[in-house]
Amino acid sequence: MATTILSPEGATAATAALGSLIRGHRLRIGLTQRELADLSTISVRAIRDLEKGKAQRPRTDTVRLISDALRLGPRARTALEDAVRRGGARHLPLERSAPPVPLHPLIERRAEAAVITEELRSGAERLITVVGLSGVGKTRLALEAASRLHDAGLPVLWHTAPGAVADCLPADEDPAAAPAADCAGFLHGDGPSDTVPPALTALLGDRAALLVLDGADTGRLDFQRLGRLLRELPGLRLLVTADTPWNVPGERLFLLAPLEAPAPTGAARPDAPATRFFLDRLRRVRPDIVPDDRALTDIAWVCHRLDGHPLALAAAASWLTVCDLPTLRGIVESDPAPLLDHLADGRSGSHLRESVGRTLDGLPTGHRSLITELCAAGRDEFLLEDVVRLTGLPLPHCGRTVRDLLVGGVIRSSTDGGRSAFRVLCVVRALASATACAPTAGAPAPAGTAAA
Repeated sequence: MATTILSPEGATAATAALGSLIRGHRLRIGLTQRELADLSTISVRAIRDLEKGKAQRPRTDTVRLISDALRLGPRARTALEDAVRRGGARHLPLERSAPPVPLHPLIERRAEAAVITEELRSGAERLITVVGLSGVGKTRLALEAASRLHDAGLPVLWHTAPGAVADCLPADEDPAAAPAADCAGFLHGDGPSDTVPPALTALLGDRAALLVLDGADTGRLDFQRLGRLLRELPGLRLLVTADTPWNVPGERLFLLAPLEAPAPTGAARPDAPATRFFLDRLRRVRPDIVPDDRALTDIAWVCHRLDGHPLALAAAASWLTVCDLPTLRGIVESDPAPLLDHLADGRSGSHLRESVGRTLDGLPTGHRSLITELCAAGRDEFLLEDVVRLTGLPLPHCGRTVRDLLVGGVIRSSTDGGRSAFRVLCVVRALASATACAPTAGAPAPAGTAAA
């Protein structure tokens, strides 16, 4: 993206010239700053900043409204627009503002990436929040979508939340790193003012760009500030990865489920997404294992039992350094909990256990009670009618409960039997007894009694 860069002195002079023009036209027709603000619907503060040359990057719409209020002719309007262009040439060279480099290749998810990319590129959606259970691949999907949008010409501002697992390599000397951090801080309510950070306004102006907030805590984001940010930067698109939705107007919720892992019936499918993911990890730890029919059958069982959850599959594959495939399958079928710790990096297992525990703890009491009953039933799948039977609550309430559990990522849809069924994820079943499903003090509330 080619940009024209003025020196700081030249940019300041251009902004001062714009302010002098506005002030001159205002005084010529005898208007006060307050009167011009009322006529143009621009704030008095904005008028004052423009006339003093303090505006970082006047928007085209702002100057048009002022021109209409001043009833300027064509030549005077052109002079104002030229001053805006000269001042706006302070754009920084954003062609280097690329997303971080992923550590692993993308396995599947191309359909999901295509949908997100097109919705953000076209501007059909300006806020997309990708939710799903930890380890399901939200960051990797965001990296793919950001890379595609960068290839299409959009600069990418990437911010990883403190404490989030960054499964990528940050770009060197990213010119947008500081403004991206400022913007994240602004949305989290940092600073005494609700004014959009000037550095971000100067960097972007009216141009299309993508801001990614990876691993965001949506409970701490300020919706009022989001509205101001999207108004002040009309070309900005926002992609958020989080454990829970933001639940604000205009949010496009994108639920990321685990990889497809159909029940192995007959010949195993090496092209199934979860199987392909596992085979990629298998080549890294045991390149000597040939994926013949018998091996593919074992892999298909492992993938199905672990519900196609990418981080769980990666952890299970690491165990092939100390056991063979039939042994791994036997462990998964009897008690998969130990396999959730990645042998090459104990932090991965700890991260998965802790984050799943937080997700379960964050569910309403009735939802956790339902998960407990479903786990105790020992059935691989359940139907919406089963939820009605277990809770004794009306169908609409049960439908909202199932949707909440899907959004939380603790269950997934299953169409193996040709009907709308659901499965409690293996990582949830394995950890439920030790975390959120443990008995709490006091009498437990009936399932589904919490507000949806």
